[in-house]
Amino acid sequence: MALRRIVLSLAVVLLLVAGVLPVAVMAGRSLVVDGRLGLAAYHGLLASSRQWELLGNSLRLAGLVTVAAVALGVPAGLLLGRTDLPGRRALGTLLALPLLLPPSVTAVAWMGAAAPSGPVVRLLGAGASAVLSSFLFGLPGTVLVLATAFAPLVMLLVAAALRSVPPRMEEAGLLVARWPAVLLRVTLPLVAPGVLLAAALVFLMALGEVSVPPTLRYPVFAVESLTRFAAFYDLAAATAAAMPLVALTAAVLGAEALLVRRTRGTTGMESRGAGRALVVPLGRWRRPAAVAAWSLAGLLVGLPLAVLLVRAGGAASYAEALGRAGDALGRSLLLAALGGALLAVVGFLLAVLAWERHGRLWAVPDAVALFLFAVPAAVLGVGLIVTWNRPWANVVYATPLILLLGYLGHFTAVSLRLSRASLELVPAGLVEAARVAGVGWGRRLLWVVAPGAWRGIAAAGLAGAAFCLRDVGMTLLVHPPGWDTLPVRIMTLAANGAPSLIAALSVILVAATLVPVVLLGAVLGRREVLP
Repeated sequence: MALRRIVLSLAVVLLLVAGVLPVAVMAGRSLVVDGRLGLAAYHGLLASSRQWELLGNSLRLAGLVTVAAVALGVPAGLLLGRTDLPGRRALGTLLALPLLLPPSVTAVAWMGAAAPSGPVVRLLGAGASAVLSSFLFGLPGTVLVLATAFAPLVMLLVAAALRSVPPRMEEAGLLVARWPAVLLRVTLPLVAPGVLLAAALVFLMALGEVSVPPTLRYPVFAVESLTRFAAFYDLAAATAAAMPLVALTAAVLGAEALLVRRTRGTTGMESRGAGRALVVPLGRWRRPAAVAAWSLAGLLVGLPLAVLLVRAGGAASYAEALGRAGDALGRSLLLAALGGALLAVVGFLLAVLAWERHGRLWAVPDAVALFLFAVPAAVLGVGLIVTWNRPWANVVYATPLILLLGYLGHFTAVSLRLSRASLELVPAGLVEAARVAGVGWGRRLLWVVAPGAWRGIAAAGLAGAAFCLRDVGMTLLVHPPGWDTLPVRIMTLAANGAPSLIAALSVILVAATLVPVVLLGAVLGRREVLP
């Protein structure tokens, strides 16, 4: 089994080099100031009252965004996964769209809605502009934008958790109680681990967000590391400012894992098994529930997109946008395609490692990938620069390879989880029959396992491409000269570009993002593969 050991070890090494190495080097670099080993950078950070204020702002923002996202995402996941609500698939697609877009695009859309010339102000009157602007610019508006962006993650994880609930447990509950009691006492406790994971990820993603808070003028701690590096190139201070976010990421995920272990111990979560899942009949509330759900989706998702379309104007705006940023669009699509392919391959191999339970540490890559996904993108970007900004490493640092490494480190968790879910659908008897027949591991992987899991592999690649396409925080920091992407170009032009130009660029980005989404839907069809 030398081939299996080499191939799977190579996938693990790639993950470690792409994600763990930058974080480790960054931690070491934060302890060196002017060539001397010490804690001077941390002393300066902790002694500043401004830093504590920014950290308080970040924790407040992350907490509120988590509460709002869970409040929106859990009911949405239950509606989509456990009711007979009409149009569930289309509604789920619309609600999931903000997760695949840079949050800065959503912020631009809401800024357009609050503008004096915006369609919302025209509808509500001139006095609405001041009210909307005072709400949008600051903590409330930042919470609104980020909760809209991250609530789909909660919804998808709840929907995935619902698919793992053993139907026979709900069927047993229905023998002694009606569906509301079964939903509250059986289903919800069983999906609690999924809700906890979603809440932890939303909290950490909001904590590390660096594009929306500056746009909406809410100062946060995560921007400090970015500012110290970009404005002053102060590596020690930048890495020291990044390490508290790394520590918080580890602490939150550790607490989540501990809570999940205790929750699973009390709920007795098992494999799904046979049977039909609980479907809540809405009855006479079916149509009102559909109207309410679609109205909320229209307000949170449809309205911002409509505002972008209106503010973009006609063909002249799109022609100017393509003239100003057509090269950035091409680079974005190329990097997304390469990143998605790389993520699909590495994620599949790491999923095989976990599926086969190969070696003693087979579960470690999954935990590492989840940690790197939760680490703020800008923090990982600083780590990549500190690691690869060396004369001998220009083949990486000065080329798009550094972006591909960053995408691999940050988004492997997405492709790994999707691939692992698809591997569970591969008949174990077929793989064992091939092994007994003398088919080697490599041939079994190529001709038995991969064809059986092709939907999940394709989904992993397309989802990875969508996440690469939407990235801003890391790409903004590490892109080589001449390799800025469309989200980065939009962010840099937002400060002084014409509103119609920014809106047109945002619409183009939305259209580009829909390409992998539509392909993903075509690949999965009715047989969905969820993490």
